[in-house]
Amino acid sequence: MRILAIETSCDETAVALLEINGALEKPDIKILGNSLLSQIQLHEKYGGVYPNLAKREHEKNLPILLEQTLEEAGEDKESPNIDCIAVTAGPGLEPALWVGITVAETLGKKWNKPVIPVNHMAGHMFSVLYGTYEALVMPALALLVSGGHTELVYVKDFGDYEIIGKTRDDAVGEAFDKTARMLGLPYPGGPQISRLAQLSRERKEEDEIKLPRPMIHSKDLDFSFSGLKTAVLYKIKSENRSDSDSEFKEDMARAFEDAAIEVLVEKTRRALEKLDNIKTLIVAGGVAANLHLSQEIKKIVNEFPDISLRMPTKLLTTDNAIMIGIAAFIKIGIGSEILKNQIAIKARGNLSISPVQGL
Repeated sequence: MRILAIETSCDETAVALLEINGALEKPDIKILGNSLLSQIQLHEKYGGVYPNLAKREHEKNLPILLEQTLEEAGEDKESPNIDCIAVTAGPGLEPALWVGITVAETLGKKWNKPVIPVNHMAGHMFSVLYGTYEALVMPALALLVSGGHTELVYVKDFGDYEIIGKTRDDAVGEAFDKTARMLGLPYPGGPQISRLAQLSRERKEEDEIKLPRPMIHSKDLDFSFSGLKTAVLYKIKSENRSDSDSEFKEDMARAFEDAAIEVLVEKTRRALEKLDNIKTLIVAGGVAANLHLSQEIKKIVNEFPDISLRMPTKLLTTDNAIMIGIAAFIKIGIGSEILKNQIAIKARGNLSISPVQGL
């Protein structure tokens, strides 16, 4: 099956043409064409993504990337050899989502091809299917961590999902960005925090700065990061350090990262203990690129010898269209009637990952 995939949920414009065949748990995925353009530098001065600017950039860049992708794949731009078009329908910034949806539906009518709406977080979850020869064994537990989401999803089977834990306020990626801003670091903050935290670890064994681990002892599997962010703010104000105090910034970044990652890891461990039938642990989303998270997650997986760990390749940790095409393949495999029963697609900024609302 050949799938043209489009992703415009936030500040990356992306298009990919994939050829995917085989079983859902072990598909053969070939990337025929792939184009991506990030808007990070444009949004940096705002300290975060400015929705209307993101929309304008998607409108400008999407036609260019579409042409580049088809050209890379050696396809006729007027009538490419594809079976369907996949597009992110949510969650994300609705003005940005509508750009991708509008283009996808226009192309679908022009080429007489079905358009498949895809859940962005399902894309992250199934991005782990690329770049491996191992089958994805169910049931699985997915820790989905990004700038907009922090969720633990019980994946009973393809198409059967249950959110068993989620953030009650800020997503962990958002907390990384806001902490970075308080420390005077550029956007996006996640990589900056991690870089400084590592410098602190290399300089000394222990970090004297102690921050809370919100909800780490709660009986449920939910998360909260707003209190941690507030604790960082109070600590910065109480220390009254100079902006040029690089060692304090490094130690502060380390303290924050240690606290946030410890909560993620402990809740994941508790979920694995609660769900004693898990065969695979999936860790995906933008924050999955965090080195400290991957190191700590690998430690707890060693405590569960019957569980395999799946994380995306570096290419697929950030937003991309490849993962959207993979998620569409899974969705079609669950119910191929979606190729025939076409309905108008709506942008849904808060779309959740559930069988009811769609992948």
